[in-house]
Amino acid sequence: MTILSDNEGYGVQSKDYVKKKNPIIKPENIEYDNTYENSIRPKDFDSYIGQGALKESLKVTLEAAKLREKPLDHMLFYGPPGLGKTTIAGVIASQMGVDIRITSAPALERPRDIIGILMSLKGGEILFIDEIHRLNKVAEEILYPAMEDFTLDMTTGKSQTAKTLRVPLPKFTLIGATTKAGELSSPLRDRFGIIHRLEFYTTDELSQVVQRTANILDIKITESGAKAVAMRSRGTPRIANRLVKRVADFAIVKYDGQIDEKVANESLDILKIDEFGLDTTDRALLNLIIEKYDGGPVGIETIAAALSEDVRTIEDVCEPYLLQAGLLQRTPRGRKVSPEGYRHLGIKMPSEQTKLF
Repeated sequence: MTILSDNEGYGVQSKDYVKKKNPIIKPENIEYDNTYENSIRPKDFDSYIGQGALKESLKVTLEAAKLREKPLDHMLFYGPPGLGKTTIAGVIASQMGVDIRITSAPALERPRDIIGILMSLKGGEILFIDEIHRLNKVAEEILYPAMEDFTLDMTTGKSQTAKTLRVPLPKFTLIGATTKAGELSSPLRDRFGIIHRLEFYTTDELSQVVQRTANILDIKITESGAKAVAMRSRGTPRIANRLVKRVADFAIVKYDGQIDEKVANESLDILKIDEFGLDTTDRALLNLIIEKYDGGPVGIETIAAALSEDVRTIEDVCEPYLLQAGLLQRTPRGRKVSPEGYRHLGIKMPSEQTKLF
């Protein structure tokens, strides 16, 4: 009987051990650990996997800033969710040896929210704003002089007694992250000196991510098992990290505790995640367009209503990977299932002549 670890509840234990102990866990005895996300987040460029071109560019930028002894230019990272925008901001802060303040645009509802954060910053610190495209207009206008001149324009008094004060701020670096760069206003976007798009990961890169996460969580996994999980992770590290935990649950309960290719594939089949990484919602979307709308084109609002899903969920969660994988096409008239999408679902694609009748 072997116990590799109890770390995070994902340690590998034999089934005999679990049956023998049969522990009863009471809620009051559970010690909640909020460090999971931080434990698997890379702290430097060497442990940050993927985004090779971005890393090489940032290494030069960071080294130049250190030699100049000046703060970094403001940065904007954009791309689909889960690709590591927050993580890369943390790596930058760690490499520069400065603190990072993390917030999100929806949390900055009132002017005093953004003013309070800006006033509390110290020289060289990094302010990270997630989903920055959702920043309201007032907060955005407060940021303009803060980013450009490192000053804060404040108004005191009312009517004829109103005065504008310019309060100096310490020099800081703003890092913005967004899934929709096109929704940023031009004045805000133009104030970022460095703009990078994060790309989907390859299977090999995701395999390395899976192995690294498994090592940190003391999950026993083979190279083929890591690759099997990576292939179904939709090119996204966040999904890969989530799947390796779920597969580990199956490995502990149903198998011998080790994740190999067979265990990974059978577990993910049970979770209804296919070899392309598509889940039930993704397949339902493609099947809907094929069966109800002759393969498309069909409008996004119609798809959302038919699936009882929010339009933003389809646009932000489902579509990016379906488009990237070539399973879905976006046309001026609406969404359309591609020939590859038909092949993946095992459905014969009708000829154009057949569709006319």
